[in-house]
Amino acid sequence: MRTVVVTIVALGLVGGLGCSRKPAGEEVVHRYPIHGMQDVVTRSGVEFDEEITADDGGALRLTATETTTFRLYEIEGIDVEDTRIVYRAKIRTEDVQGQAYLEMWCEFPGKGEYFSRALHAPLTGSNEWTTQETPFFLKEGENPNRVKLNVVVEGGGTVWIDDVVLARGV
Repeated sequence: MRTVVVTIVALGLVGGLGCSRKPAGEEVVHRYPIHGMQDVVTRSGVEFDEEITADDGGALRLTATETTTFRLYEIEGIDVEDTRIVYRAKIRTEDVQGQAYLEMWCEFPGKGEYFSRALHAPLTGSNEWTTQETPFFLKEGENPNRVKLNVVVEGGGTVWIDDVVLARGV
């Protein structure tokens, strides 16, 4: 009996490894598959790269010679009150002198802007594709009229970003 239980548990653990799916209880609000420069806010230092990509569809290459915030996308008119929203993307870095991380700003009518940064897992130096995310927790009655999705590069370097997603907990 003990062998059967251990085998079932082991199979359950192995079966869950390597799966690439969204976390349970999330709904995609907006996905930006990178196939060009459409909808990209910041154009300086940003270019479409067909060669280096996480999903074979292309990625955005962000080149900074000093600390720079790249404003990538802005989303308006979403209903995400009383939930957790998550900005998630795949990132690759080359020669980043400081740190590179995702940054999300939520703008509230009459209340201003508030941010969330992925400072719990910033990238430095050179890294292969890594998934990074930053959450923002919204209470009842809090519904941003605009959400800004950025990448911050401190100290210069090159960052590629692909498979950008804004999701909400359900």
